[in-house]
Amino acid sequence: MHEPVSVDVEKVTLSFGNNKVLDGINVTVKPGEFFALLGPSGCGKSTLLRLIAGFNRAQSGRVRVAGEDISDMPPWKRNVGMVFQSYALWPHMSVAQNVAFGLEEKHLPREAVRRGVAKALELVGLTELAARKPGQISGGQQQRVALARTLAIEPRVLLLDEPLSNLDAQLRHHMRRELVALQRRLGITTIFVTHDQEEALTTADRMAVMDKGVIQQIGTPVELFDTPVSRFVAEFIGSVNILRGSIVGGAGGDARFSSSAGEFGVPAGEENHSSGEISVAFRPHALLIARQDADRDPLRAWLSAKVTEREFLGEFVRYRLQAGDTELLADIPHRHGDEGFANGASVMAGIDPAQMRIFTG
Repeated sequence: MHEPVSVDVEKVTLSFGNNKVLDGINVTVKPGEFFALLGPSGCGKSTLLRLIAGFNRAQSGRVRVAGEDISDMPPWKRNVGMVFQSYALWPHMSVAQNVAFGLEEKHLPREAVRRGVAKALELVGLTELAARKPGQISGGQQQRVALARTLAIEPRVLLLDEPLSNLDAQLRHHMRRELVALQRRLGITTIFVTHDQEEALTTADRMAVMDKGVIQQIGTPVELFDTPVSRFVAEFIGSVNILRGSIVGGAGGDARFSSSAGEFGVPAGEENHSSGEISVAFRPHALLIARQDADRDPLRAWLSAKVTEREFLGEFVRYRLQAGDTELLADIPHRHGDEGFANGASVMAGIDPAQMRIFTG
């Protein structure tokens, strides 16, 4: 394989008629990085991937690979490999013939094609299935054939457009681990499109969250989970509780957040959100539940609530709480012998202030 390369997308804008699909996209993928594009359907992530591959053309902006401007190159000259969501395998060809296709298009000698096919199939662990047709192998094996066909041409960049979405949950988890292990072994710069937050969080070195053709935030999975820059990112990455209200009171530690669920003091420095509606976001694991008559940690922000539902999930219990007109989720670790709180119980829900994020609007 080639030495790892960078990919730079600079000020890219793309429209289909009056529909602006990509709006001023700027993103840099580092050499050898596994980078995920995450977002809801229709946000532009697959369009951006196809643009890097050369199947879409931007009205403005540039795409560079290893510093080289490839914006005006046709797809077959970019040396960028793409694995499609549908796998796009030819059903009448054998596994080996499918993998050989890209090498034969390069008019390589027969022996070079044979060696390339053998190497690619060995990489994905399908050597023994070379003679079978796609219809004679499983979905996971078809995914690996599509990957082998792309890797056989030794691309500088590997592009993956939701390649696991057609697999069942258990196989998707297994293939995800195999895909990451292969990428680490090859060191190839990889850009992975998904709408599945778990896939992005567990595979990516860094990721970009997109919405309506705009990149909302770029960072490591931990950065995006712990410090989202907007309510959209907070709600899209993992489960989150949102309280809407406003800041009341003065400065000097007297400012409080007021909502229909109750009032509590805000972390130092957040009293500057003095006008208009704000949102306080926090993850379910940041909530602690206590009986109403129990001693409570004074450092937490406490709200009166009622248990409306509980789900035993093995390692933890997920509670749904009603606080005012707001539903809250609380993930409480399960301990042997702890019966927890019953449906209908009146409780106090305590929020860890260090886990709060405050957004305007």
